[in-house]
Amino acid sequence: MEAANMPAIAEKPIKRKFWSPRKKEAIIGWLFLAPEVIGMLLMNVFALGFSLYLSFSEWDLLSGISGVKFIGLDNYIKLTEDPTIVKALLNNLLYTVLTVPLPIALALVLAVLLHRNTFFKDYFKVAFFIPYISSIIAVAAVWSALFHPSLGPINQLLMDLGVGTPPKWLVDPKTSLLAVAIISSWAALGYTIIIYMAGLTNISDELYEAAEIDGATALQKFFRITIPMLRPTTFFLFVTMLIGSFKVFDIIAFLTQGGPNNSSTVLVFRIYEEGFKYYNMGYASAISWLLFAVIGIVTALTWKLQKDDV
Repeated sequence: MEAANMPAIAEKPIKRKFWSPRKKEAIIGWLFLAPEVIGMLLMNVFALGFSLYLSFSEWDLLSGISGVKFIGLDNYIKLTEDPTIVKALLNNLLYTVLTVPLPIALALVLAVLLHRNTFFKDYFKVAFFIPYISSIIAVAAVWSALFHPSLGPINQLLMDLGVGTPPKWLVDPKTSLLAVAIISSWAALGYTIIIYMAGLTNISDELYEAAEIDGATALQKFFRITIPMLRPTTFFLFVTMLIGSFKVFDIIAFLTQGGPNNSSTVLVFRIYEEGFKYYNMGYASAISWLLFAVIGIVTALTWKLQKDDV
Protein backbone atom coordinates (compact mmCIF):
# COMPACT_ATOMS: atom_id res chain seq x y z
CA MET A 1 0.00 0.00 0.00
CA GLU A 2 2.80 2.42 0.88
CA ALA A 3 4.51 1.75 -2.41
CA ALA A 4 1.22 2.37 -4.24
CA ASN A 5 0.71 5.73 -2.51
CA MET A 6 4.22 6.99 -3.25
CA PRO A 7 4.30 9.82 -5.83
CA ALA A 8 5.72 8.93 -9.23
CA ILE A 9 9.22 10.16 -9.78
CA ALA A 10 9.47 12.13 -13.03
CA GLU A 11 12.20 10.95 -15.35
CA LYS A 12 14.81 13.56 -16.12
CA PRO A 13 15.04 14.39 -19.84
CA ILE A 14 18.18 13.13 -21.44
CA LYS A 15 20.32 16.04 -22.54
CA ARG A 16 21.87 15.50 -25.90
CA LYS A 17 25.33 16.85 -26.28
CA PHE A 18 25.86 19.20 -29.20
CA TRP A 19 29.28 17.76 -29.92
CA SER A 20 28.13 14.18 -30.32
CA PRO A 21 30.61 11.67 -31.79
CA ARG A 22 28.60 11.51 -35.01
CA LYS A 23 28.70 15.30 -35.47
CA LYS A 24 32.40 15.36 -34.72
CA GLU A 25 33.00 12.74 -37.43
CA ALA A 26 30.86 14.69 -39.89
CA ILE A 27 32.72 17.95 -39.21
CA ILE A 28 36.10 16.23 -39.54
CA GLY A 29 34.95 14.69 -42.81
CA TRP A 30 33.85 18.07 -44.19
CA LEU A 31 37.17 19.60 -43.13
CA PHE A 32 38.97 16.98 -45.18
CA LEU A 33 36.64 17.66 -48.13
CA ALA A 34 36.86 21.45 -47.81
CA PRO A 35 39.99 21.92 -49.97
CA GLU A 36 38.47 19.87 -52.78
CA VAL A 37 35.10 21.64 -52.56
CA ILE A 38 36.72 25.09 -52.47
CA GLY A 39 38.96 24.18 -55.40
CA MET A 40 35.97 22.90 -57.36
CA LEU A 41 34.06 26.11 -56.71
CA LEU A 42 36.99 28.26 -57.76
CA MET A 43 37.93 26.20 -60.81
CA ASN A 44 34.40 25.50 -62.07
CA VAL A 45 31.74 27.85 -60.75
CA PHE A 46 33.94 30.96 -60.78
CA ALA A 47 35.46 30.06 -64.15
CA LEU A 48 32.01 29.44 -65.60
CA GLY A 49 30.68 32.78 -64.39
CA PHE A 50 33.80 34.64 -65.48
CA SER A 51 33.67 33.12 -68.98
CA LEU A 52 30.02 34.16 -69.26
CA TYR A 53 30.98 37.74 -68.36
CA LEU A 54 33.90 37.65 -70.81
CA SER A 55 31.55 36.57 -73.60
CA PHE A 56 29.97 40.03 -73.32
CA SER A 57 33.37 41.73 -73.17
CA GLU A 58 36.41 42.50 -75.25
CA TRP A 59 39.68 41.41 -73.66
CA ASP A 60 43.16 41.05 -75.06
CA LEU A 61 44.78 38.44 -72.84
CA LEU A 62 48.12 40.26 -72.93
CA SER A 63 46.60 43.48 -71.53
CA GLY A 64 45.87 42.00 -68.11
CA ILE A 65 42.63 41.99 -66.16
CA SER A 66 42.39 45.77 -66.40
CA GLY A 67 41.91 45.47 -70.17
CA VAL A 68 38.46 43.85 -69.89
CA LYS A 69 35.91 46.08 -71.68
CA PHE A 70 32.18 45.36 -71.66
CA ILE A 71 30.74 45.45 -75.21
CA GLY A 72 27.32 43.80 -74.81
CA LEU A 73 26.16 41.40 -77.51
CA ASP A 74 28.84 42.32 -80.04
CA ASN A 75 30.65 38.98 -79.71
CA TYR A 76 27.44 37.02 -80.29
CA ILE A 77 26.53 39.18 -83.27
CA LYS A 78 30.00 38.51 -84.65
CA LEU A 79 29.36 34.75 -84.30
CA THR A 80 26.50 34.96 -86.78
CA GLU A 81 28.68 36.83 -89.28
CA ASP A 82 31.83 34.70 -88.96
CA PRO A 83 32.02 32.12 -91.80
CA THR A 84 34.66 30.08 -89.97
CA ILE A 85 32.25 29.53 -87.05
CA VAL A 86 29.54 28.27 -89.40
CA LYS A 87 32.11 26.02 -91.06
CA ALA A 88 33.35 24.74 -87.70
CA LEU A 89 29.79 24.00 -86.53
CA LEU A 90 28.97 22.09 -89.73
CA ASN A 91 32.25 20.17 -89.39
CA ASN A 92 31.34 19.30 -85.81
CA LEU A 93 27.97 17.95 -86.89
CA LEU A 94 29.52 15.93 -89.73
CA TYR A 95 32.24 14.62 -87.42
CA THR A 96 29.55 13.54 -84.93
CA VAL A 97 27.68 11.63 -87.64
CA LEU A 98 30.89 9.88 -88.69
CA THR A 99 32.14 9.00 -85.19
CA VAL A 100 29.00 8.16 -83.20
CA PRO A 101 26.30 6.05 -84.92
CA LEU A 102 28.52 4.11 -87.33
CA PRO A 103 31.19 3.07 -84.76
CA ILE A 104 28.45 2.16 -82.26
CA ALA A 105 26.82 -0.16 -84.81
CA LEU A 106 30.19 -1.73 -85.70
CA ALA A 107 31.12 -2.16 -82.03
CA LEU A 108 27.79 -3.86 -81.31
CA VAL A 109 28.34 -6.44 -84.05
CA LEU A 110 31.92 -7.11 -82.94
CA ALA A 111 30.88 -7.35 -79.28
CA VAL A 112 28.22 -9.95 -80.12
CA LEU A 113 30.75 -11.98 -82.10
CA LEU A 114 33.35 -11.80 -79.31
CA HIS A 115 30.76 -12.64 -76.65
CA ARG A 116 30.28 -16.04 -78.17
CA ASN A 117 32.76 -18.89 -77.74
CA THR A 118 35.36 -17.30 -79.99
CA PHE A 119 38.90 -18.59 -80.25
CA PHE A 120 41.46 -16.28 -78.58
CA LYS A 121 38.61 -14.28 -77.05
CA ASP A 122 40.79 -12.64 -74.39
CA TYR A 123 43.41 -11.73 -76.97
CA PHE A 124 40.88 -9.90 -79.14
CA LYS A 125 39.57 -8.01 -76.10
CA VAL A 126 43.04 -6.71 -75.34
CA ALA A 127 43.85 -6.05 -78.99
CA PHE A 128 40.74 -3.91 -79.47
CA PHE A 129 41.21 -2.07 -76.17
CA ILE A 130 44.91 -1.14 -76.52
CA PRO A 131 44.29 1.79 -78.94
CA TYR A 132 41.86 3.35 -76.45
CA ILE A 133 44.36 3.39 -73.59
CA SER A 134 47.20 4.52 -75.85
CA SER A 135 48.09 8.18 -76.29
CA ILE A 136 45.90 9.71 -78.97
CA ILE A 137 48.92 11.66 -80.22
CA ALA A 138 50.90 8.45 -80.69
CA VAL A 139 47.93 6.88 -82.47
CA ALA A 140 47.58 9.96 -84.69
CA ALA A 141 51.30 9.89 -85.55
CA VAL A 142 51.07 6.28 -86.70
CA TRP A 143 47.97 6.95 -88.78
CA SER A 144 49.50 10.07 -90.34
CA ALA A 145 52.24 7.82 -91.72
CA LEU A 146 49.65 5.32 -92.95
CA PHE A 147 47.73 8.14 -94.65
CA HIS A 148 50.77 9.63 -96.39
CA PRO A 149 49.63 10.64 -99.90
CA SER A 150 52.45 8.92 -101.83
CA LEU A 151 54.42 6.72 -99.45
CA GLY A 152 51.65 5.58 -97.10
CA PRO A 153 50.75 1.86 -97.09
CA ILE A 154 47.04 2.62 -97.50
CA ASN A 155 47.49 4.50 -100.77
CA GLN A 156 50.09 1.99 -101.93
CA LEU A 157 47.49 -0.75 -101.44
CA LEU A 158 44.83 1.26 -103.28
CA MET A 159 47.17 1.80 -106.22
CA ASP A 160 47.99 -1.91 -106.30
CA LEU A 161 44.25 -2.57 -106.48
CA GLY A 162 43.97 -0.32 -109.53
CA VAL A 163 43.02 3.04 -108.03
CA GLY A 164 44.88 5.54 -110.22
CA THR A 165 44.49 8.63 -108.00
CA PRO A 166 43.96 7.57 -104.39
CA PRO A 167 42.75 10.13 -101.83
CA LYS A 168 45.29 12.49 -100.29
CA TRP A 169 43.52 12.05 -96.96
CA LEU A 170 44.80 14.58 -94.39
CA VAL A 171 46.08 17.12 -96.95
CA ASP A 172 42.95 17.19 -99.10
CA PRO A 173 40.04 19.47 -98.02
CA LYS A 174 37.57 16.86 -99.28
CA THR A 175 38.90 14.00 -97.13
CA SER A 176 40.73 15.58 -94.18
CA LEU A 177 37.76 15.43 -91.79
CA LEU A 178 36.93 11.89 -92.91
CA ALA A 179 40.50 10.79 -92.20
CA VAL A 180 40.38 12.30 -88.71
CA ALA A 181 37.02 10.60 -88.07
CA ILE A 182 38.44 7.22 -89.13
CA ILE A 183 41.34 7.58 -86.70
CA SER A 184 39.11 8.68 -83.82
CA SER A 185 36.62 5.88 -84.42
CA TRP A 186 39.37 3.27 -84.58
CA ALA A 187 40.89 4.52 -81.31
CA ALA A 188 37.55 4.49 -79.44
CA LEU A 189 36.28 1.19 -80.84
CA GLY A 190 37.79 -0.92 -78.06
CA TYR A 191 36.06 1.06 -75.30
CA THR A 192 32.68 0.73 -77.03
CA ILE A 193 33.15 -3.01 -77.49
CA ILE A 194 34.04 -3.54 -73.82
CA ILE A 195 30.96 -1.60 -72.67
CA TYR A 196 28.73 -3.64 -74.97
CA MET A 197 30.25 -6.91 -73.79
CA ALA A 198 29.50 -5.89 -70.21
CA GLY A 199 25.90 -5.26 -71.24
CA LEU A 200 25.66 -8.62 -73.01
CA THR A 201 26.52 -10.46 -69.79
CA ASN A 202 23.30 -9.09 -68.24
CA ILE A 203 21.07 -10.69 -70.89
CA SER A 204 19.70 -14.00 -69.67
CA ASP A 205 20.51 -17.06 -71.80
CA GLU A 206 16.95 -18.27 -71.18
CA LEU A 207 15.66 -15.62 -73.59
CA TYR A 208 17.82 -16.99 -76.40
CA GLU A 209 16.92 -20.58 -75.52
CA ALA A 210 13.22 -19.78 -75.61
CA ALA A 211 13.68 -18.03 -78.97
CA GLU A 212 15.49 -21.09 -80.38
CA ILE A 213 12.63 -23.33 -79.27
CA ASP A 214 10.25 -21.03 -81.15
CA GLY A 215 12.45 -21.38 -84.24
CA ALA A 216 14.01 -17.91 -84.26
CA THR A 217 17.03 -17.40 -86.49
CA ALA A 218 20.27 -15.72 -85.41
CA LEU A 219 19.25 -12.43 -87.05
CA GLN A 220 15.84 -12.53 -85.39
CA LYS A 221 17.44 -13.07 -81.99
CA PHE A 222 19.84 -10.20 -82.66
CA PHE A 223 17.12 -7.72 -83.65
CA ARG A 224 14.36 -8.93 -81.30
CA ILE A 225 16.39 -9.69 -78.15
CA THR A 226 19.94 -8.34 -78.22
CA ILE A 227 19.28 -4.82 -79.52
CA PRO A 228 16.21 -4.12 -77.30
CA MET A 229 17.92 -5.47 -74.17
CA LEU A 230 21.02 -3.35 -74.87
CA ARG A 231 19.02 -0.14 -75.32
CA PRO A 232 20.22 1.44 -72.00
CA THR A 233 23.84 0.61 -72.90
CA THR A 234 23.41 2.05 -76.38
CA PHE A 235 21.87 5.22 -74.98
CA PHE A 236 24.74 5.64 -72.52
CA LEU A 237 27.33 5.21 -75.27
CA PHE A 238 25.44 7.49 -77.64
CA VAL A 239 25.24 10.38 -75.17
CA THR A 240 28.84 10.12 -73.95
CA MET A 241 30.27 9.75 -77.46
CA LEU A 242 28.03 12.56 -78.71
CA ILE A 243 29.39 14.97 -76.11
CA GLY A 244 32.94 13.74 -76.76
CA SER A 245 32.60 14.34 -80.50
CA PHE A 246 31.81 18.01 -79.90
CA LYS A 247 34.86 18.35 -77.64
CA VAL A 248 37.40 16.91 -80.10
CA PHE A 249 40.56 18.98 -80.21
CA ASP A 250 43.87 17.19 -79.65
CA ILE A 251 43.85 14.96 -82.71
CA ILE A 252 42.86 17.85 -85.00
CA ALA A 253 45.46 20.18 -83.47
CA PHE A 254 48.15 17.55 -84.04
CA LEU A 255 47.20 16.32 -87.50
CA THR A 256 45.63 19.16 -89.49
CA GLN A 257 45.57 22.38 -87.42
CA GLY A 258 42.01 22.80 -88.69
CA GLY A 259 43.09 22.74 -92.33
CA PRO A 260 43.49 22.58 -95.13
CA ASN A 261 41.32 25.64 -95.80
CA ASN A 262 39.36 25.14 -92.55
CA SER A 263 38.07 21.80 -93.84
CA SER A 264 38.67 20.08 -90.49
CA THR A 265 38.30 22.96 -88.05
CA VAL A 266 35.82 22.49 -85.20
CA LEU A 267 34.42 24.72 -82.46
CA VAL A 268 36.94 23.74 -79.78
CA PHE A 269 39.83 24.40 -82.14
CA ARG A 270 38.35 27.81 -82.97
CA ILE A 271 38.16 28.53 -79.23
CA TYR A 272 41.85 27.67 -78.95
CA GLU A 273 42.75 29.85 -81.92
CA GLU A 274 40.85 32.92 -80.73
CA GLY A 275 41.87 32.59 -77.09
CA PHE A 276 45.47 31.41 -77.15
CA LYS A 277 46.65 32.28 -80.66
CA TYR A 278 45.03 35.66 -81.21
CA TYR A 279 44.50 36.38 -77.45
CA ASN A 280 40.89 37.41 -78.06
CA MET A 281 39.44 35.92 -74.89
CA GLY A 282 36.06 37.64 -75.14
CA TYR A 283 35.27 36.16 -78.54
CA ALA A 284 36.67 32.79 -77.47
CA SER A 285 34.31 32.78 -74.47
CA ALA A 286 31.36 33.53 -76.75
CA ILE A 287 32.28 30.53 -78.92
CA SER A 288 32.52 28.43 -75.76
CA TRP A 289 28.97 29.32 -74.77
CA LEU A 290 27.82 28.57 -78.31
CA LEU A 291 29.38 25.13 -77.95
CA PHE A 292 27.69 24.71 -74.55
CA ALA A 293 24.31 25.59 -76.07
CA VAL A 294 24.76 23.19 -79.00
CA ILE A 295 25.74 20.28 -76.72
CA GLY A 296 22.83 21.06 -74.40
CA ILE A 297 20.29 21.15 -77.24
CA VAL A 298 21.57 17.97 -78.87
CA THR A 299 21.66 16.12 -75.53
CA ALA A 300 18.14 17.30 -74.64
CA LEU A 301 16.83 16.09 -78.00
CA THR A 302 18.52 12.73 -77.45
CA TRP A 303 16.90 12.37 -74.02
CA LYS A 304 13.52 13.31 -75.50
CA LEU A 305 13.80 10.74 -78.27
CA GLN A 306 14.90 8.08 -75.80
CA LYS A 307 11.90 8.75 -73.51
CA ASP A 308 9.53 8.65 -76.46
CA ASP A 309 10.85 5.22 -77.45
CA VAL A 310 10.33 3.77 -73.97
